Amino acid sequence: MSPEERLPAEGIRRAQVAISQQFSGPLPPPEILAKYEQILPGAADRIIKMAESQQSHRQRLEQKVIESNTSAQKWGVACGFILAMTAVCGGIWLSLRGMSGTGLTTIIGALAALVGVFVYGKSAQDKQLKKKSEAFANTVSKGQQ
Repeated sequence: MSPEERLPAEGIRRAQVAISQQFSGPLPPPEILAKYEQILPGAADRIIKMAESQQSHRQRLEQKVIESNTSAQKWGVACGFILAMTAVCGGIWLSLRGMSGTGLTTIIGALAALVGVFVYGKSAQDKQLKKKSEAFANTVSKGQQ
């Protein structure tokens, strides 16, 4: 009997199935972690310790960044205040020396520069917040699909 005679009338149907798994995060799913443990006893514990160590390291770095940013902001405000007061005091000094026009121009210029820096900073902060909000919204919408 030839192979063609053994086949049913409609022929053989073949199906090919591809299975793909992926995960995100520092730890693999429990099933995969258990397989690591079967292959190498103690591997699961080592993987968990590695994830804990990485998390601790990342938290220390984030804390340093936050502290650094806070310190920079405080110093920036202090230096801006000192610079503005120096300009205002200089304008007052010029006014008292008989150069009232120059003194008034110096005072107004210093205050205008401070207002300009504040407005520009607030605008940049709003743009950055909007950009982060859009990125977050995109991430959430992709996760729901």
